[in-house]
Amino acid sequence: MEKRFAYALTAGLLSSGAPAGLLGVRLARRQGGAVSLPQARRHVADERASYLYVGATTAIIFGVCGYVLGRKVDALAQLSHTDSLTGLQNARGFSARLADELKRSRRYSEPLTLLFLDLDGLKRINDRHGHRAGSMALRKVARVIRSELRETDVAARWGGDEFTLIAQKTGVEAGMALAGRIRRRIEDRMAKWPLTASIGVATADLPRTLAAPEPNALLREADLAMYEAKKRGKNSVFSFSTGLVTQVSGLKPQGSGTTLSREP
Repeated sequence: MEKRFAYALTAGLLSSGAPAGLLGVRLARRQGGAVSLPQARRHVADERASYLYVGATTAIIFGVCGYVLGRKVDALAQLSHTDSLTGLQNARGFSARLADELKRSRRYSEPLTLLFLDLDGLKRINDRHGHRAGSMALRKVARVIRSELRETDVAARWGGDEFTLIAQKTGVEAGMALAGRIRRRIEDRMAKWPLTASIGVATADLPRTLAAPEPNALLREADLAMYEAKKRGKNSVFSFSTGLVTQVSGLKPQGSGTTLSREP
């Protein structure tokens, strides 16, 4: 539950103390001592309208204040997990989400693919055109990645010129196809700079394995696959699960003549 609703509900419950406190003060003044439960009930019945008014107005005021405060907390929580430059998640938010998604994949025995992307040539853009141009390039790359996301997928700027992406219910072949599309779109969109991407693909294919890997292990596999893609010429996609490399726009995956597809 979002904090804005949780805070509003909590504040509303706390507001019930206002009419109870008012009842206690009134009875103490009238009786000057201990009050029996029947006496309290009779008093509440006689003054029902005033207690309903106090209870309703206090609940509304407390609820609104709790909702506003909760929105501020939600906004701060969102900022703490969001990269300010690209609008994608940051490494902190992505790590927490990856752990949750691996648990979900384990629970439902569904595959999950992780992409680790590193840009080829961003330093050259910064050196030649300045860091403002480099920041613009990062935002364009983020838009390319976001355009390939389904509602259930999540992407992040891992740091510097590195990006990560979680694709739910996606096996290695479909993950390679997804990475290939992202690589080609970055190459096409950033041709004037030029800027390309090397992408590592790692898959937790639970229907075929006994247990899901730990988040850090999956991240490390995707990271190493990305470095392998760079070693094989950059502007490439590589996965240790297949041993295939998709390299340079227009070429088919080496060692494979099949067309790879991904669930919509």
